[in-house]
Amino acid sequence: MTDAIGPLPAFDAELDASGLSCPLPLLKAKLELNRLASGAVLKVIATDAGSQRDFRAFARLAGHQLLHEDEADGRFRYWLRKA
Repeated sequence: MTDAIGPLPAFDAELDASGLSCPLPLLKAKLELNRLASGAVLKVIATDAGSQRDFRAFARLAGHQLLHEDEADGRFRYWLRKA
């Protein structure tokens, strides 16, 4: 799948947090990132609009890289590279 900026980033693990309310998508993502090696990419799918703010702040504060984010049909997707 591609979007307007080109191909989406490859990922090493995927977390579907659809249907979960804040702060659960972020907490589950943190747990999944703890299992991954440094440099690995986690793709997260969420339906909570508040996750946009949460994932941006989390990546900045924890030192992870938010490679890409998008939204379509009420589903928010994030690609995070673990620090």
